[in-house]
Amino acid sequence: MDAVTILEKPQDLQWDYDEDADVLYLSIGDPRPAVGIDIGEGLVLRYDEAEQNVVGLTIIGLRTRLLKELALGARS
Repeated sequence: MDAVTILEKPQDLQWDYDEDADVLYLSIGDPRPAVGIDIGEGLVLRYDEAEQNVVGLTIIGLRTRLLKELALGARS
């Protein structure tokens, strides 16, 4: 199996939050076409097959997760 670059220190990290869909898109560098790999629990890794490296991460349900964790923390 070839080596896969997981993440080098990015020079440019961009993000976009879709409030209606409650989804956060993180891109390393400019957003670009990539394969989405569902890694579970609402996380989708964006992978550039040609360059063999991770180019982003999508977090589904960010606000929902945050509010749930804050509510759990308040009960402690």
